[in-house]
Amino acid sequence: MTTPKNASPASSAGATPDAQTATVVAPCAAEATAAAAPAPHRNASSTDGTPERPADPHVSETAHESARVAPESVPGNVHKAAGSVSDTDRGSDALAGRTSEPSAGPRAATGPPASPNTRSLLSVRGLSVRFRMRGGRYIAAVTDADFDLAPGECLALVGESGCGKSVLASALLGLLPGNAQTAGSARLGDVDSLTADERTLARTVRGRRIGLVPQSPAAHLTPVRTVGAQLEETLRELTGTPKYDLREAARAAAERAAFPADHLDRYPHELSGGLAQRAATALALVGDAPLLLADEPTTGLDRDLVDRTVDELRRHVGEGHALLMITHDLAAAERIADRVAVMYAGRIVELSDATRFFAAAPGPRHPYARGLLNALPERAFAPIPGMPPELGDLPPGCAFAARCTYATDACAVQPDFVDGIACHHPPAEERAARA
Repeated sequence: MTTPKNASPASSAGATPDAQTATVVAPCAAEATAAAAPAPHRNASSTDGTPERPADPHVSETAHESARVAPESVPGNVHKAAGSVSDTDRGSDALAGRTSEPSAGPRAATGPPASPNTRSLLSVRGLSVRFRMRGGRYIAAVTDADFDLAPGECLALVGESGCGKSVLASALLGLLPGNAQTAGSARLGDVDSLTADERTLARTVRGRRIGLVPQSPAAHLTPVRTVGAQLEETLRELTGTPKYDLREAARAAAERAAFPADHLDRYPHELSGGLAQRAATALALVGDAPLLLADEPTTGLDRDLVDRTVDELRRHVGEGHALLMITHDLAAAERIADRVAVMYAGRIVELSDATRFFAAAPGPRHPYARGLLNALPERAFAPIPGMPPELGDLPPGCAFAARCTYATDACAVQPDFVDGIACHHPPAEERAARA
């Protein structure tokens, strides 16, 4: 695995106006949008319907909106599934506003509850997100996510479309729609982004503690303003740069992301895909945020641009700074990641060291993760049979069992996440060790 040398730290998301920022919506677009309340952030502590306090009026709306990321859509036919989220989804009884729902039962006992890692930039414990739909149904988009992200580390979050990766990212930024309910915690230092109010999120988290490199950056850049103007606005709002220094500061910010200074007066439609990505990265780095969140940063790029883009992201990961990269591109993850988290049907099913994960042996430990790698053209080029389950009608046990060649009757029970894997059928050497 090639890991470029570390360099400048990562930082904030760029500025985009309301007209161009994609409105955050729940999965199942039509039904979920109709069900959503207007509040931009709702969590387990907000059950009375009272909206959070508005953000500081002195801070530009475009700077606040710049970190917005649309939750990843669940499969389009999920709204047809009958019934609510399965009672086997652990932790769902803790979600807001569902005191009348049947309890999901206690979380399986696998030892004492994990405590946040005080050395981590980000510590996620039991993070769950579900969306309330019409008729009182619920979509379990993320269930019991646990992981830490340390300074100087790159964690790649991988999985098929609709598995909940971008919903998790939206939860970290406090940008879930009003029909979303959360449980667990996501701590950035002394701030829990799941329970923080909108003022705290807008003034101390977005752009300052988490910088966002959005998916499809060209769509997030303001089409009627030059790249330089957008950099200057973001610098003014996040760093307080005086007006007379803004132009020079914008040139320095562009150079940091390898964006050519002679293109600062160009509009987004005049940029190639690679330059638009660099412009978005430059905007994300302005606030010097300790955590850089890249949501599908290589979408639509050719292989050379993919390599250059992820190398550029990795270059900004250094002491005191970390990168969470959400991606479908396993080759990009192999190139820069230190660890890999594999997500399936809303759950993290494997968390592994990247070197071990991508090696021919021992390789991934979960059958789904092995299937992902085997589907690559340079490997077996063998697709995973079947389709992911509907998130509104998850099975009571292992969600991957219907597609798994190792499935047995034991898979009717949800496997515990133990030693970095949630599976009843780990590799043979691990089964022997557990016996």
